[in-house]
Amino acid sequence: MQETRQNKIARLLQKELSVIFQEQTRSMHGVMVSVTRVRVSPDLSICTAHLSIFPSERGEEIMGNIRKSEKQIRYELGTRVRHQLRIVPELRFFIDDSLDYIDHIDELLKS
Repeated sequence: MQETRQNKIARLLQKELSVIFQEQTRSMHGVMVSVTRVRVSPDLSICTAHLSIFPSERGEEIMGNIRKSEKQIRYELGTRVRHQLRIVPELRFFIDDSLDYIDHIDELLKS
């Protein structure tokens, strides 16, 4: 039962975070941030989000900006999910570099 609730909340948070990042990156031309995976702790207090950043060369720079504005993102998320969640979880962001890894494997197989 607990795992079902965790999954529902993770899907909700993933959807809302992706909308928030889409709105924020609209002003930055040529940059796209997508939320690939979200996990929520069993007590629903910590949300771990994996972000895929395009172009990957600017990944560290964009991730630094995201970490600086973590409180603002959490506030925005709280205003969006205030009717579904009582407490907005603490946000933790990580870079999802699985697409870069796949590209690297493809390049190795071609050569």
